[in-house]
Amino acid sequence: MRVIVTGLVATYPVGGVAWDYLQYVQAFHALGCEVHYLEDTGQWVYDPAAQTFTDDVSANVRYLSAALASLDPALEHRRTVRAPDGTLHGLGERELAALCAKTDFFLNVSGSCWLREPYRAARVKAYVDTDPCYSQARIAAVDAGVADESTRFSVDLMRRHDVFFTNGEHLGAPDCLVPTCGIRWHPTRQPIVLANWPVHAAPDGPFTTVMSWKIKPTPPVVGGRVYGDKDVEFERFMDLPSRTWETLEVALAGAAPRERIAAAGWRLRDGHAVSSTMAAYRDFIRGSRGEFTVAKDIYVRPRSGWFSDRSVCYLAAGKPVVTQDTGVGKFVPTGRGLLTYTTMEEAVDAL
Repeated sequence: MRVIVTGLVATYPVGGVAWDYLQYVQAFHALGCEVHYLEDTGQWVYDPAAQTFTDDVSANVRYLSAALASLDPALEHRRTVRAPDGTLHGLGERELAALCAKTDFFLNVSGSCWLREPYRAARVKAYVDTDPCYSQARIAAVDAGVADESTRFSVDLMRRHDVFFTNGEHLGAPDCLVPTCGIRWHPTRQPIVLANWPVHAAPDGPFTTVMSWKIKPTPPVVGGRVYGDKDVEFERFMDLPSRTWETLEVALAGAAPRERIAAAGWRLRDGHAVSSTMAAYRDFIRGSRGEFTVAKDIYVRPRSGWFSDRSVCYLAAGKPVVTQDTGVGKFVPTGRGLLTYTTMEEAVDAL
């Protein structure tokens, strides 16, 4: 089977993002599929050294190639990146169009790829909703006639897919507040290649996590409800370190109140340094005793059933995970290895 996987690895060349998308590529390759990675976002790319965005994708393409090669040397050149000016790095226009025409499965992970006309020639085009409620908020805004031009454009491209998957396993349930927007969402889970995550015991290590304080400057609104990011939920558990003997460490990115977080007893690390490469990200996880994490408000309050791809990596490395309940306990066993909480008392007990 011929498969195209899309992603954001060159756009955001950091370790956690690379693991998120490239394990799809690695997994399809391991299953015997002829797989190609395509990145075409129409956006400028992030330069970690300068901590800004640029239209020069050359270094980011090299990062992507090295990341693919680290997983399997055979994958190093199975990638094409379209720069903001339209220039292709990898296959040429004709080669890419020919590949799409004979592709069986076009997997648009996170809806990251601009679904251009040549890409639509693939036999089945699948949309993977990795951020439940964000996607549906955009659709709902279009349906209500209140969306801006950019949102209308992205939703139009979204609707051109043939099948829709979501990491929100609870979508469609009576007690889930995420609207389906007339789309049949098939639940799916993040792929994990266990060989990438050899178990390493670290009984004296801290409970850790990697998080961005706040990603969306404009809070999503769904059904008249305004939702927030991780900052909203973290505030509820700010005082947790004073209630447990466990060391809690956060590798933090974003404009967070670091002094106040540290004063509350959290040990802080630089999120960019921890996730600078795939190897650094993996080493951070493997050196942890386990993970303690909150989830985004937009995943928690609507009962989306979302589960973190980062937490999957902790579990694969043999690390217990203590995570905020999003309704995921209805679909995966909890209580041993994976523990969920809703209150401060439950978080303390789980640790």
